[in-house]
Amino acid sequence: MAGGISGSGRVSSGAVRDHLLGFRAVSGRAEVFAAGGKVVKNVTGFDLSKLAAQSWGRLFAITELTLKVVPRPVESATLILSTLADQDAIRAMSRAMGSQAEVAAAAHFPVATCKGEGATIFRIQGFGPSDAAHRAMLEALLADFGRPLLMSSSEAAVLWGCLATLLPLQGRGALWRMNVAPRRACEAIEAFRDKDAAWLFDWAGSLIWLATHADAAFVRAAAERCGGHAALIRAEEAVKGRTPIFHPPAVGIAELEERVRRAFDPAVGEKRML
Repeated sequence: MAGGISGSGRVSSGAVRDHLLGFRAVSGRAEVFAAGGKVVKNVTGFDLSKLAAQSWGRLFAITELTLKVVPRPVESATLILSTLADQDAIRAMSRAMGSQAEVAAAAHFPVATCKGEGATIFRIQGFGPSDAAHRAMLEALLADFGRPLLMSSSEAAVLWGCLATLLPLQGRGALWRMNVAPRRACEAIEAFRDKDAAWLFDWAGSLIWLATHADAAFVRAAAERCGGHAALIRAEEAVKGRTPIFHPPAVGIAELEERVRRAFDPAVGEKRML
């Protein structure tokens, strides 16, 4: 929760922070405090819940959470298009997400990464006739890209699970989380095509999981050229020791972050937790 890690359903169900109603925590002053509320319409004061998500534990230690939950879908279906080039996959996912088919998630496994035919997958969730109608609508919308096939539940679970474990990217270098606008996703990874890199597109292309041996400056420059940013998620100790985890913020943002952190922990400048 402190990392704000959202799965593939973020594009339809909202981010982790959208489901955090309130919490209790311990600040760097060793003070216990509470923020937010227990129900959706009972939040007063500063919205610290949004601040807690993606704080990565740099502000306070969360000890209790109050979460908003939603019913699990009655039915779920995954449609797959194979062998799409990255640019075509982005177009297909953008078309699907902009439609009335109520697509719950869309992701792309490039051919080069999966060492096979690749896959672009779309998840539809609902119940009975509604689910069937949305599936038919999506099949018609994507006809230009080929014939979408319905996957079995076990096959679909494997692919969606790969986006949770990032198994296809293991052993391919440092793992980066790059966020850009979907329309610029292909532009962002173009610089890595000759770098023995591998990548996956989630959130219909706005989230790129990238594994590469390229240095941090190269990765972050590629993200910045496309108006995005990149965070280092996993790497060898030697790389982590010399590479900031988070994308360097602009001067004004950095100063604001420092003031916020000092409000919760006056000694933050000495500790430099991350």
